Amino acid sequence: MRRLPTLLGAGVMLFALTACGEGRSDVGFGAQPPPPPSEQQRSRIAPDDGDAGPPGRKPKGTEVPAEQVDASALPEGYPSELWTRNSGRKLVAIGQEGGCGSVRAQVTGQSAERVELVLVEENPNPSGPCTMDLRYPPVVAPIDEPLGDRTVVLTEREVDVPSDQ
Repeated sequence: MRRLPTLLGAGVMLFALTACGEGRSDVGFGAQPPPPPSEQQRSRIAPDDGDAGPPGRKPKGTEVPAEQVDASALPEGYPSELWTRNSGRKLVAIGQEGGCGSVRAQVTGQSAERVELVLVEENPNPSGPCTMDLRYPPVVAPIDEPLGDRTVVLTEREVDVPSDQ
């Protein structure tokens, strides 16, 4: 009778260990990666034009035609979609930020022919531990006059900002 609690405890422990040991065979080191998405699954993920672009929401507003956007200075893969809001007096762009960084839009020049918009990613220095992910938030910058037929020249840069640490 004195050994009954010990035997019950050992039985429960054995049951718990064997139940936890029956893991899925497709998870963990050495397992095969999942199969690629089917054509039907891809059509639900990507837009109809085949260019998936960055994940996330599309900002509300009036889309600026591609021929009005000069994104030649952006790195390959950087989003170049633009919208206007507030009767063309605000530009909305898709920025790219990652880890501890945050992105903002800054108008650096305006003329009758063009608007220069810089997407600035601010990274804290020193940064400390940061996640390794990319985010694509919409960023807004006001302009003096409605955009109209002017060309928007997109550029990007990274800057270090003092950290709060």
